[in-house]
Parts: sequence; C-alpha cells; structure tokens
Amino acid sequence: MSSNNEQKLEASFSLLIMSIASNAMMAMGLTPDPQTGKTESDRNMARFNIDLLSVLKEKTKGNLTPDEIGLLDHILQDLQMKFVQLK
Repeated sequence: MSSNNEQKLEASFSLLIMSIASNAMMAMGLTPDPQTGKTESDRNMARFNIDLLSVLKEKTKGNLTPDEIGLLDHILQDLQMKFVQLK
C-alpha cells in the first residue's frame, strides 16, 4: 500500500540515462553512494557505465527526440571528460 505522500516515478528514457550516469559518477568517486554515504572509486565500473551509455546512443540512433539526443550527448561527453581526468 502506498501513502499519498509517495511520488510515483514514471519510467522514461531520460530517467534511464540519468540513472546510468549517476552510477558512473559514483563509480568515479565523484558522488557518494546514497545507501552507504561512502565515496569509493571503481574505474572499471565507471568505464562500464560510460560504455553502456555509448551502446544506448548507438542502438537508439534515429529513435530519440531532439531533447533525448541532447541529454545523452551532453551527459556522455561530460562523463568521458571526467573519466579522462581521473587520477
């Protein structure tokens, strides 16, 4: 049973992209894990999540709205730059 205060999350392509991007940011140690509060770095997991976004970009080519394309391109470029700058 859900209360009136709970918000229903609606699945969308943008939410999927943001979720994967959030996982990449956590794996790069740039944001803490919301469950543990710890900040940890896992380059392999970060690379996996960035690659996953690249696969989504390639496989959805021609099927996205201009806003979805812009969001995916922006997030992918930002994550790739952050990954390259990791020490």
